[in-house]
Amino acid sequence: MDFSRDFLALAERKGVLRFGEFKTKAGRLSPYFFNTALFDDGASFGELCRFYAQAIGASGIAFDTLFGPAYKGIPLAAGTAMQMAAQGRNIPFCFNRKEAKDHGEGGTLVGAPLKGRVIVVDDVISAGTSVRESVEIIRANGAELAGVVIAIDRMERGTGAKSAAQEVRDAFGVPVVAVATLDDLMAFIADDARLTEYLPAVQTYRTTYGVS
Repeated sequence: MDFSRDFLALAERKGVLRFGEFKTKAGRLSPYFFNTALFDDGASFGELCRFYAQAIGASGIAFDTLFGPAYKGIPLAAGTAMQMAAQGRNIPFCFNRKEAKDHGEGGTLVGAPLKGRVIVVDDVISAGTSVRESVEIIRANGAELAGVVIAIDRMERGTGAKSAAQEVRDAFGVPVVAVATLDDLMAFIADDARLTEYLPAVQTYRTTYGVS
């Protein structure tokens, strides 16, 4: 999709997406590195959230509320809601605190009531822990998980035969939508003469650790 390519181009320009040799948390040597924390200014973060909004729109998921899990999901949910409003769809959003507040409005949730069908907005899925915690919060409030949206799906195996995104999809029976996938990344590299030297290493990594 065009927004996936545009997102990757922005990520590469900002240094969010880098190529070389990087050790992952799993101890693998990855030929690319992706750090969404480097979308660290108003312009690039606004663009990032616009891509999230486009990915959600393209997914066709029916939903009522956006939820951003603390901490990285908080600005993503807020920014995505702003971008969706700019596109003509005003969606409520909320997020959680890590620790309950015992004064003022109290509780662990901030923002709109958590109700209806909820999309979780986060940066990545690694072990799926954040999603599981979010599902517990959503269900505790009588709401329903409708889907999860993330920036990039590395499409690689976790501890078993499935990727983290596949595990979440299968565990909760909802779609996991990525602004871009590893397949999108490989197409992006192949189309850019500056980056094609990295394609063989990414292809090898995909073959070694990837899922279908």
